[in-house]
Amino acid sequence: MIMGKNQTLISEFLLLGLPIQPEHQNLFYALFLAMYLTTVLGNLIIITLIHLDSHLHTPMYLFLSNLSFSDLCFSSVTMPKLLQNMQSEVPSIPYAGCLTQIYFFLFFGDLGNFILVAMAYDRYVAICFPLHYTTIMSPKLCLSLVVLSWVQTTFYSLLHTLLVNRLSFCADNVIPHFFCEISALLKLACSDTQVNEWVLFIIGGIVAVIPFLLILVSYAKIVSSILNVPSPRGICKAFSTCGSHLSVVSLFYGTVIGLYLCPTANKSTVKDTVMALMYMVVTPMLNPFIYSLRNRDIKGALRRALFRKKNSFCV
Repeated sequence: MIMGKNQTLISEFLLLGLPIQPEHQNLFYALFLAMYLTTVLGNLIIITLIHLDSHLHTPMYLFLSNLSFSDLCFSSVTMPKLLQNMQSEVPSIPYAGCLTQIYFFLFFGDLGNFILVAMAYDRYVAICFPLHYTTIMSPKLCLSLVVLSWVQTTFYSLLHTLLVNRLSFCADNVIPHFFCEISALLKLACSDTQVNEWVLFIIGGIVAVIPFLLILVSYAKIVSSILNVPSPRGICKAFSTCGSHLSVVSLFYGTVIGLYLCPTANKSTVKDTVMALMYMVVTPMLNPFIYSLRNRDIKGALRRALFRKKNSFCV
């Protein structure tokens, strides 16, 4: 489809993928497949346990089930296509598929971001206002926080997708990444991308920085409250309650900040790819292990589920 004298509207993009030697391709394919299946299975187990076990029908686990769902979908946005392209001679993605990937990448990535804020607020109320916890964290408030997270991410991801859709792409269609990363895509456009860059910088910065600051404030207040607890047992219990969430926050924001907020003079495509794999593949895979290994309620729910299944077989 001709756009101008020497401009052609491209129908697909080529993804350079991962910097892997051909002789190691099958090994990494098996590794990524195993990691993806572990992510899917681990998060599905968390969601199922929370849904089936009435002991877990609390605000904390409502947020955790949403986090597990966003992690599962966030990994599914890129991993199946990455695995397909690793076995393909032409690692391409259609233009419409690229826009779809951008939308859901931003949607589920930022959904997890907002859910982490809700979880931090939940822990803040539980530790700083334990006697008023059930009153403050009412079902109405919890549902409102979840709905607000979904609505905000819908508009944010839709805005960026529509802004990318208005751009023109000409001869260069090679993306030096394993998915349609929006910054890499903007560099290929042959039309003005200034609006996209400003929106990405301003709104993207707000969406990333404000939740992070809210989490920091929540935990600063939590630490302050914990240090005022005279009982060592109370301190240990409070830190144990927050340990899982802090681990997840550290994993998520550590990799995102390292990739997007700490630019280096010698920008490395390999480094960017590795960091992207960390927060898109490794973090969603580790989250279920962090919550199951450090969380008594989840381990208890898993034991009860296995016990019920064992009894059903015996009958």
